[in-house]
Amino acid sequence: MPTQNAAVRIQHARDVALDILKPTPSELEHGLELHRDSVVIETYGLGFRATADIDALTAAIESGASALEVQDLNEDMIMTRWATDPDLRREYHAAWEASGVTCILQNAGEEGNAPERLIKRLARYTYLNDSMDDLLLRATKPNDIVAAKEQGLHCFYMSCNGVPLPGDHISVEEELRYIRIFYQLGCRMMHLTYNRRNAIGDGCGELANAGLSDFGHAAIAEMNRVGVIIDVAHSGQQTSLEAAQASQKPVVASHSGAWELTPHCRCKNDDVIRAIVDSGGLIGITNIPAFLGKSGDIAALLDHIDYIADRYGTDHVAIGTDSPYVAAGVLDEKRPAGRPARTRWEALWPEDDPLFSPIWKQERQIQSLAWTNWPLFTVGLVQRGYVDEEIRKIIGGNFLRVATEVWPG
Repeated sequence: MPTQNAAVRIQHARDVALDILKPTPSELEHGLELHRDSVVIETYGLGFRATADIDALTAAIESGASALEVQDLNEDMIMTRWATDPDLRREYHAAWEASGVTCILQNAGEEGNAPERLIKRLARYTYLNDSMDDLLLRATKPNDIVAAKEQGLHCFYMSCNGVPLPGDHISVEEELRYIRIFYQLGCRMMHLTYNRRNAIGDGCGELANAGLSDFGHAAIAEMNRVGVIIDVAHSGQQTSLEAAQASQKPVVASHSGAWELTPHCRCKNDDVIRAIVDSGGLIGITNIPAFLGKSGDIAALLDHIDYIADRYGTDHVAIGTDSPYVAAGVLDEKRPAGRPARTRWEALWPEDDPLFSPIWKQERQIQSLAWTNWPLFTVGLVQRGYVDEEIRKIIGGNFLRVATEVWPG
């Protein structure tokens, strides 16, 4: 039944997007075929959210588990139950196939810099990957992504939402030692900052908009040396600009947008985009309605792609949705009430941020941008007049180039 419900939901989302795009039969057929035949890479994704074991969650709360214990238990279940529950496993296969995505740059490290926090999510997705080798290939280098496509499989390319910093402050070299350790564990891309300021630079939520610190320059040099892709998606404008200028390897804003279209702190202004382009990097366009602006739907996503492509070329734009596929049963979950929680330290958003406005949470927006609508993103690019070679770059080739240039081998 969950798989059947999932199929209905996937088709409904597809119908909403098609009603907005209104492709001709030939545009639809060509776009779907092109998507099916291409290496499709999402430059940043939240992956998949499974249903939780509500009984286990309730028992933990009633036994006095701390807020952190409950958070860890919940995260572990919603990230890994795809591998252990037969119904969820079937739905997981179906969602991957519907998306036509070859590889997700997977959010595999909790927001922040503490290694002991970052490693938990990385461990969960590594476990999931290893438990589903009938569907997922273990990807640690760019060629593995191509191999997954050739073998009819899918893969994660692991990303951390922060540079792992132990906070020992013994020496610069000592503080940066975990970059290589996390690289050895499979992490291939790291956010320089999340929304707040850290030792590297300012996050996008900091009004001061200070630039890259002296330590930040050292972090970039070490990431370049080790072979970790630098991601400034959540960094402030000045930190993003200076990072792109300082790096000797391509820099990305993996899930962002164009400030000139939507003046939101998570979008990048033209100076930053130019610096990223000059580094050889790319801008991954998110599918968060508040960051897209305008209609906040699939058409707005295509508008941001057009903006980057028209001004900077099709070699420097991609798609990083920053959205998950959510299991069909999640909406029916009756979760136990936990204790009220304060706002997370890293979650620094302006008080009047449109992200939380119902204007940007309309059903039509959300459905048209559903993760399983990836094939229709490609159809939309066909409609906008991009030729096949350009589309293949936007939906995967550009990131593959960046990953290859950063790869130390």
